[in-house]
Amino acid sequence: NVILFGQTGVGKSSVVNLIAGQTVAEVSPDAEGCTMSSTEYRFVVGAHDFRIWDTVGLEEPAVGMNAYFEAILKALQLIRRVAAAGGVNLLLFCMPGRRVTKTAQSNYRLFYEMLCESKVPIGLVVTYLEREKDMEDWWMRNKRALHDHGIKSVGHACVT
Repeated sequence: NVILFGQTGVGKSSVVNLIAGQTVAEVSPDAEGCTMSSTEYRFVVGAHDFRIWDTVGLEEPAVGMNAYFEAILKALQLIRRVAAAGGVNLLLFCMPGRRVTKTAQSNYRLFYEMLCESKVPIGLVVTYLEREKDMEDWWMRNKRALHDHGIKSVGHACVT
């Protein structure tokens, strides 16, 4: 049971498709996101059955307080539902390879520290690295800054 989270437009649905090895999640190049509620995807990779929940993107409260609280409520309901169905095995935090924003820090803390009480392993998926010759170079340059901002993980993937 994997929960994928991050801001709107960072590529969460594309990451689901990347992991699945086929198009299972709708993606949108438009200004508006296409995932309005948590969507569960089930598929097999190798000998493993995966259940990945693609979550609603969380933005800064200033963008719209009602929408922000609604997204947090949906996240809490999702965590409770997955916990009751066997538990959350992994969090995947999807973030763009840019500066670490307050929104990114808030999303990390909400899911990892508050909703999962720092008890679930978390991996980082860094997106939008098309300008990098070697995407892993981005990680080597920025892992210290992420750590300094309180964003830690058991592993990472740098993708485009």
